[in-house]
Amino acid sequence: MFELVKKIFGNSNERELKKLQPIVDKINSYEPNISKLNDGELKDKTAEFKERLNKGEALDNILPEAFAVVREVAKRVTKMRPFDVQLVGGMVLHQGKIAEMATGEGKTLVATMPAYLNALSGSNVHIVTVNDYLAKRDRYWMGTIYEFLGLKVGLIQHDMNIDERKKAYEAAIVYGTNNEFGFDYLRDNMAIRLEDVVQKGYHFAIVDEVDSILIDEARTPLIISGPSEESTKIYEQINRIATRLQEDTDYKLYEKEKTVALIEEGVTHIEGLLQINNLYDENNMNIQHHIIQALKAQRLFKKDVDYIVKNGEVIIVDEFTGRLMFGRRYSDGLHQAIEAKEGVVIAGENQTLATITFQNYFRLYKKLAGMTGTAKTEEEEFIHIYNLPVVVIPPNRRLIRYNYSDIIYKTEREKFKAVIREIVEIHNLGRPILVGTVSIDKSERLSKLLKKENIEHNVLNAKNHEREAEIVAQAGQERRVTISTNMAGRGTDIVLGKGLAELGGLHVIGTERHESRRIDNQLRGRSGRQGDPGSSRFFLSLEDDLMRLFGSDRISGIMEKLGMQEDIPIEHPLITKSIESAQKRVEGRNFEIRKQLLDFDNEMEYQRKVIYEQRRMVLESKDIKKYILEMVKDTVENILKNYTNKEIYPEEWDWSGLKEHIDQIFSFSLAIPKEEIPKLSISKLQDILNEKAFKIYELRENEFTSPLMRQIETMIVLRVVDREWKDNLRRLDELKQGIGLRAYGQKDPLMEYHFEAHNMFQDMVNSIKEEVVKFIYKVRIKKEEPRGISQVRRERPAPMVSNSIKNPSFIKREKLQEEGREKKKKIGRNDPCPCGSGLKYKYCCGKNE
Repeated sequence: MFELVKKIFGNSNERELKKLQPIVDKINSYEPNISKLNDGELKDKTAEFKERLNKGEALDNILPEAFAVVREVAKRVTKMRPFDVQLVGGMVLHQGKIAEMATGEGKTLVATMPAYLNALSGSNVHIVTVNDYLAKRDRYWMGTIYEFLGLKVGLIQHDMNIDERKKAYEAAIVYGTNNEFGFDYLRDNMAIRLEDVVQKGYHFAIVDEVDSILIDEARTPLIISGPSEESTKIYEQINRIATRLQEDTDYKLYEKEKTVALIEEGVTHIEGLLQINNLYDENNMNIQHHIIQALKAQRLFKKDVDYIVKNGEVIIVDEFTGRLMFGRRYSDGLHQAIEAKEGVVIAGENQTLATITFQNYFRLYKKLAGMTGTAKTEEEEFIHIYNLPVVVIPPNRRLIRYNYSDIIYKTEREKFKAVIREIVEIHNLGRPILVGTVSIDKSERLSKLLKKENIEHNVLNAKNHEREAEIVAQAGQERRVTISTNMAGRGTDIVLGKGLAELGGLHVIGTERHESRRIDNQLRGRSGRQGDPGSSRFFLSLEDDLMRLFGSDRISGIMEKLGMQEDIPIEHPLITKSIESAQKRVEGRNFEIRKQLLDFDNEMEYQRKVIYEQRRMVLESKDIKKYILEMVKDTVENILKNYTNKEIYPEEWDWSGLKEHIDQIFSFSLAIPKEEIPKLSISKLQDILNEKAFKIYELRENEFTSPLMRQIETMIVLRVVDREWKDNLRRLDELKQGIGLRAYGQKDPLMEYHFEAHNMFQDMVNSIKEEVVKFIYKVRIKKEEPRGISQVRRERPAPMVSNSIKNPSFIKREKLQEEGREKKKKIGRNDPCPCGSGLKYKYCCGKNE
């Protein structure tokens, strides 16, 4: 019945494509007249379109003619005429959707049409790629189209300075990587001068290899960090301890989850090695964390798979693209643990200064779109997180690649022998071969085996990525053998040499199934481009990670029934289906991991949004006096909440504490005659304090002059919030690390995190207000050094605050903490902390001493 309905009405994808066909026809109808225009007349179309938009015409009305203009320009400057299916892809992008297009279908050209159309409105368009090489290639390759039509094109590269970035972002269309766009966002919100802000807004982004960027990389947030003061010696000590521990005797290894758990015997063993009484004592919680990280570094993170060591530095390898991730470091001390394992210099632990997930960064854009060859398998996630439906665009020419069923062996050794036999056989036919591996280690192992067979070949992995374009460009030539780690985001088509289509085209060999079906499909998709013939086959073994960790009992059962022997392969569609089922389970698990990361980041996103929006307001405002006076009023109100109570008589209020606090913040003595105290209300006292504080503020403004006072205020606000926001991020990190334990108390860790994080934010807001006010009322400027006021380093984040969030408890706690610090010499480290937190002094106010 379902199939009958589909035949009558078509599926949703076919219906979507049908809706777009009349627009394609309209675009084509413009071609005869537009092709007759000379270059000048064609360029003038941009001004004409802009004028029509200014008069109120809708962007969608202009689309057919604008697309026809871009098509004609592309013909003239790049010698490529977009096919009808590319027009469809462009329209899908303009609608804010994902266009799934097969490899070789010209996605780079597709993006030019919606990019040009949307740039006409005056808002710039960001075209996002996976690496600097592709961003630069596409900017100069496709940029000629925009420049012909009078639009400026910008390029963001990792080694640019602020001025170069500002100039690039002023262009109508900006090319760059997801990392550069994201880090520029964070750096902009750490700037202490408006002229240091480089980005111009978040209007429309077209993301190339959208699945790689929005899904694969979504598990790793962007972090700008600065050095903390912790010693690195502990990593070396713990590494030595970890090497003496044994699996199943001291700890359990969970490869699927990439986690380690100590068992009771192991805890006793560690306590003996470290000569401590109790590993789970509060004093030793940090040691326990370091041991877990050291065991993960030694047992779960593999050299030449997860990372490489180059020039004495541990560099992460992107598991999805096989590229080196320069500048990226594992968090929570894991990177230091790997450095200790490899015997290289251990870099100091870093503290987060600013962070955002890719999910929340790309959700900043008013309109988001993407292109890839493989997105349909992840459509649920794209819709759930980004509201991005996927439309599958048919190829310009019918796909004629033949995909053989998977062949599975009992051992990895037999599998590689079979791969070599297949390569030799296909190589002798003269066909080019692309061999995909999942790691650097496997690619180098396969290379050694091919050398024994005297077969010339190229290896493309993170160790020699400099020759990437050259290697890929030659991979379709006669008898060429190319071994590559994951092909995601390579961005270069493999074009067949002359006469090779007749021989069968490119043959793709997969040496292992990836956790994600998309990565396998990207490898397969390198063959059979633009109607070329081709073929693909995957060779597997029961020792492969996917099979070993996630292979279902069903696969093992099939093997047993078929009487599988080590050197006898099994090839059956049922096995292929079972493996795909295992991949679906892994994809579902990874989706949950990414969703959980986003769930936790959503609380920080709320805080970040409040902070960054208000902070930008301070940067852009030439007069923040009214905001400072609001802070004064809020600070007075919060102080009074700590020392007064409407339920008791005014004589019983804590007058000594109130006077001391007022003097500490505002530097004036609160003197109220005793006979007047019984007549006071809290609101009347608040009016008295506000009036006195405002008078002193006016005196200070006259002392410094108004322009100088505004500079002082801006500098103080940004500096104070910088410090408080950084501390808040550290507290959130610490909260997140331990929040999972709440589940043992039958509490939802996520709800607990949101509740505590929100309270911490409220405390931070009130602390910021009080600190800003205190500095403004106490600041002194040397007359001979006025220029130093605005010279502040850019690297530190400094958000502003919302006046609507109030929680006075933090102020009193801060006062008690300060009193505690004054008396610290009298407080034992194991005594209760005087701040009233309920913790021992050494774990609370004294932990940083």
